[in-house]
Amino acid sequence: MIKASIITIGDELLIGQVIDTNSAWMAQQLNKAGIPVARRVAVGDVWDAIWNALDEESKQAQIILITGGLGPTSDDITKPLLCKYFGGKLIVDEGAKQNVINIFTKLNRPIIERNLLQAEVPDVCTVIENKRGTAPGMWFTKGETIFVSMPGVPHEMKGMMEDYVIPQLSKLFKLPAIVHRTLLTAGVGESFLAELIKDFEAALPPQIKLAYLPNYGMVRLRLSTSGFDKAAIEKEITAQFDQLQNLVKDYLVTAEDEPLENVVGKLLLAKNKTMCTAESCTGGYIAHLLTSIAGSSVFYDGSVVSYSYGAKEDLLGVDHQTLLNKGAVSEEVVTHMAKGALQNIKSNYVIAVSGIMGPGGGMPEKPVGTVWVAIGNSQKIETQKLHFRFDRARNIQLTAATALNLLRKFILEQE
Repeated sequence: MIKASIITIGDELLIGQVIDTNSAWMAQQLNKAGIPVARRVAVGDVWDAIWNALDEESKQAQIILITGGLGPTSDDITKPLLCKYFGGKLIVDEGAKQNVINIFTKLNRPIIERNLLQAEVPDVCTVIENKRGTAPGMWFTKGETIFVSMPGVPHEMKGMMEDYVIPQLSKLFKLPAIVHRTLLTAGVGESFLAELIKDFEAALPPQIKLAYLPNYGMVRLRLSTSGFDKAAIEKEITAQFDQLQNLVKDYLVTAEDEPLENVVGKLLLAKNKTMCTAESCTGGYIAHLLTSIAGSSVFYDGSVVSYSYGAKEDLLGVDHQTLLNKGAVSEEVVTHMAKGALQNIKSNYVIAVSGIMGPGGGMPEKPVGTVWVAIGNSQKIETQKLHFRFDRARNIQLTAATALNLLRKFILEQE
């Protein structure tokens, strides 16, 4: 089977200054095209490290995709290294040069010699046009292995992958179909799920693989298979997926590979209803998740981020004495927040949260990780107290996921 390896280049990746989103996205696109990824490797801007990575990955895969190190500064060494690795010399590609000129002219910015150096490429490569930036991509062949070098700027790399690299690879190789079916569960741990479906897992055909993907209080289950008869493998995996859904039906959130906020959004759209949020401890994170969905304005009205006592009183009508007597992290306050948001924003449903995310601020009776959540509508508000034990970022994410799932279940109960 044809396999790919991905090499991402840059010191910033190794010190954690920049998160490598490129290789994850590239792996997804390759998988959709029927090309499994054998390995993903990150190396710094070091000549020997890059050279050794090229040697090593070419032993693992027939397709090597490379991002990074194509900029105009001294630490961008990928292009001269590739020139030497493949035995060529740098020449000016006139198409790439004109692209640089056009971009700077359009931006009304002066061009310096360093910018024009972007148009230099090894004479042994096929140039890939960069429609979104100045650094061209480069396609090399060595023996039976294909090497493709692209910029590290994500949207530039994505343009090349979509417009040229994936279509070209699809022409060159007979690729199998890779089929996945994924569902999302909530309210059940990974170990319990494994016990629940152990007989199903043991009886799976060898060509179908099951993966457990836990994340923030939820577990995704994914079935995967591949083959050249797409219709046959889709029929086979669908039959197994139907069985799996039935086994976990009590915990099933969705039978699609989608985040929880999408599930809530679709549910609201189907019912022609809207929602709002009143957030304290999550600082607008729930609103961020919901508004990351294109078209969310149809079902999401808005949010009040009320971090201080004053904001809770002035914007949500929380009673001052209740705040003093019960504290911001209490059932009474989160209930007032929910009611205030419904009254002021006039949505059909609401989520309100208040808690102690850490690392400080905890008390014996309310330790770090204590959260109160309220969900409901104008007729009924339900509350739940949560206890998390993680760092600040994870506590925020768990609060958001739990609150969204509580609202999902509440909406379904209204049917």
